Amino acid sequence: RVCLGPGAVWQAPGVYEHIRYEVDDPVAVITLNRPHALNAWTETMDVEVRDALTRAAADPKVVGIVVTGEGRAFCAGADMNLLSGISSGDGAHALTRPGTRPAWAREDGADDFAGRFPYVMAIDKPVIAAINGAVAGMALPFALCCDIRVVSPNALFVSAFVQRGLIAEWGLSWLLPRLVGPAVALDILFSSRRVDGEEAYRLGLANYLVGTDELMSFSCGYVENLARGSSPTSMAIMKRQVYEQLHRGLGAAEYDSQRLILESFGRGDFKEGVSSFLEKRPPDFPRLPLDAP
Repeated sequence: RVCLGPGAVWQAPGVYEHIRYEVDDPVAVITLNRPHALNAWTETMDVEVRDALTRAAADPKVVGIVVTGEGRAFCAGADMNLLSGISSGDGAHALTRPGTRPAWAREDGADDFAGRFPYVMAIDKPVIAAINGAVAGMALPFALCCDIRVVSPNALFVSAFVQRGLIAEWGLSWLLPRLVGPAVALDILFSSRRVDGEEAYRLGLANYLVGTDELMSFSCGYVENLARGSSPTSMAIMKRQVYEQLHRGLGAAEYDSQRLILESFGRGDFKEGVSSFLEKRPPDFPRLPLDAP
């Protein structure tokens, strides 16, 4: 990957089967790595992505995480062997196999950020989806649970649920309207039409549109810029504020921010932020994880 230099820490062979995990301070890169199958999502990939994100969240060398796909797709959605097994009723999936339930399978929706993909929104570090090609089916809510989406013109957003007799899976009915509005969300869901990188950027599905050859360097450079001047603790708290307060009214959000700003005044990051500004130098903020902010 172009953003991983000679100082990169490469995973030991055999650690993961369906992804790659690489760290080059301050960036962790998770690559969905089944290019022969357009990086189609498997139960193994699901477990490995969760494990890699957890590793990155716990690594003080990592300020931000970039997720991308190997080859010409980001992720083509659920592996068709998996879907075929479910549709044939052979119990090939953890949700349909008697007596087995994966970690994200829950009895109710009381915890907003404990689901299959919304846990990404609870990670205390920025997570960037570098979308290099097709992102379809169940990969779509995964990408929308990432904090920032960077796309190339080759990116292709596809919701194929209606063509498979399915519904808006894994929180997509909550995620998509908050980015593009309910009318556009329903158009995309009803029609399963393809949304390319340029339209995704115009609609607000993507934050940045960059050239194909610049996708990874831009995404990793974004994290590097954060590492140079943004407090990791402040970013962690802001991320929680934004996602948790999507459920609240303005009054509750503003009231909560009063409590949080008073706590910020007592942190070393605030002192360092003011000192570095007055001394005209880059701030030197401590990395996460620390004690929970």
